Amino acid sequence: MSSNSRRKFIKQLGSAAALMGAAPFSGLAADPARQYLIKQHKAIASNDKIRIAGIGMGIMGFGDVDCALKVPGVELVAVADLYNGHLEKAKTVYGNHLFTTRDYREILERKDIDAVIIATPDHWHDTQAIAAMEKGKHVYCEKPMVQQIEEGHQVIATQQRTKMVLQVGSQRVSSIALAEARKRYLAGDIGQLNLVEAKIDRHSALGAWQYSIPTDATPANIDFDTFLKDTPKVPFDPVRFFRWRNYQAYGTGVPGDLFVHLITGLHFMIGSKGPSRIFSSGNLVQWKDGRDVPDVMVAIFDYRETPEHPAFQMTLRVNFADGGGGSEYTRLIGTEGVLELGWNDFRIKQHKLPVAPGYGGWDTYNTFTKEQQEAFVKQYNAKYSAADQAAVKTEESAFRAPAGYDDRYDHFVNFFEAIRSGKPVVEDATFGLRAAGPALAANESYFRKKAIDWDAEKMRIL
Repeated sequence: MSSNSRRKFIKQLGSAAALMGAAPFSGLAADPARQYLIKQHKAIASNDKIRIAGIGMGIMGFGDVDCALKVPGVELVAVADLYNGHLEKAKTVYGNHLFTTRDYREILERKDIDAVIIATPDHWHDTQAIAAMEKGKHVYCEKPMVQQIEEGHQVIATQQRTKMVLQVGSQRVSSIALAEARKRYLAGDIGQLNLVEAKIDRHSALGAWQYSIPTDATPANIDFDTFLKDTPKVPFDPVRFFRWRNYQAYGTGVPGDLFVHLITGLHFMIGSKGPSRIFSSGNLVQWKDGRDVPDVMVAIFDYRETPEHPAFQMTLRVNFADGGGGSEYTRLIGTEGVLELGWNDFRIKQHKLPVAPGYGGWDTYNTFTKEQQEAFVKQYNAKYSAADQAAVKTEESAFRAPAGYDDRYDHFVNFFEAIRSGKPVVEDATFGLRAAGPALAANESYFRKKAIDWDAEKMRIL
C-alpha cells in the first residue's frame, strides 16, 4: 500500500463515528469498498458474584453457559436436564461439585442461585420462565421466547409484576456491528427504506435439525414423559426428544428457529413494533423423516407507516433443500442504497439517482425525428445543468467487528449488568414477544393457508 493510500485509509477510519483505526484488512487491495473496523466495548469487571444455573443442557444450553461464565463475576452452581448423559457431561466440563437434577424445580428452590439460563425445547419456555421469576430468579431465555402467542403475554405480565430481569437470547441485538448498522440506517445512508429481504438456506442434515442421537437414549436415561409436558402422549421416542424442532408439538419450526433472528435484528435497527399483515407458504421437500413442519418456507410481512419508519415489505425465506450448498443474507433496501447484514459485519452500497433522468438507450428518444431529437436535447440542457446530468458514483463501505468478537458475550454482559444495576436489558419480554409473535403468526398462516392480520401494538392476531 502506498503512503498516500495508507493516509487515505486511516483518514476514512477516523472519520466514522464509533470506529477505531486498525491495521489494513487482509484482502483490502482486492475489495474496492472502504473498510471500517468497529470499536469493541471494554470488558466489564465486577466483584459482585452472580450465581447461575442452566436449565436444558443441549446444544444451546452448553453454548450459553460457556459464554456466560466468561463474564467476570459469574459462577455456575447447578444444571437441570431430562437426559442423564447431559448431566454427566456437565460434571465432566464444569466439575463434580456441580449440582445436577432432572427436575428443574429443584433448582428454583435453591437460595444460592440468582439467575437461570433456559435453553429447553420451545414448549417449555413460558412455564419455566414464569416459574423462575415467581421464585425470585432472573431469566435468560433462549429464542423464541414462547411457543404460543398468549404465553408471551403471561411472561410479560410476570416480568412486570415480579420486577425480575428477563433477557431473550437473540444475541444479535447486542452486537456492536448491529448497533453501528442502526446508526448508519438512522443517518439516512440508504435513503427511505422500502424493502427488506432475507434468506437462510442450508444443505446439510445437521442444518435441517437431524441431530445425532446417543446410543444410550433409553427410557431409563431420559425422562420422556416430562419432556412431553401437556402435548399428546406418545410412546418413548428418542428421535422426538433429540430432534424436537421437527415437530409442531415441541418446537416452532423454521419461523421460531430462524425467522425470529431476522425479525429481532430488524426491529432493533429501525425501532419497529412489528408488521400488520403476514402471509407464508412452503413445502416439505427433502427431509421427510417424520417431521410435521416444512423444510422450505417463504413469508411476506407488510409493515405499515409509523412515526419510526415508512411503510415497507419484508420477505423471509428458509430452504433446507438448497442444492446450491446454502447461503444467507439480510438486505435493507432503500431509495438511495442497500445495507447488507452479515453476522457481526455489514456492507453499505450507496447508489443515488442523478437529478436528470437521461435519454437515449432503451428510450423513446431514439424514435424521434432528427429535428425533434435536436429540439429535445436543447430543452433538456436548458433544464438540467452539467452537474444534474453527471453520472452518480456508486460508493461502497464495509464494516466489521474485530476478529474473535462474540456478540453473545455482549448479550450476557447486558443481562448481568441489568441484574447488578437495574439497567434495562436490550431484549426484554415485550421485545421478545414483538419478535416471536410475527414468527408464530407465520406458522399460523402456513397451516391455516391464509393471510394473518397482526396487531403490532397489542401483539395479537386479529
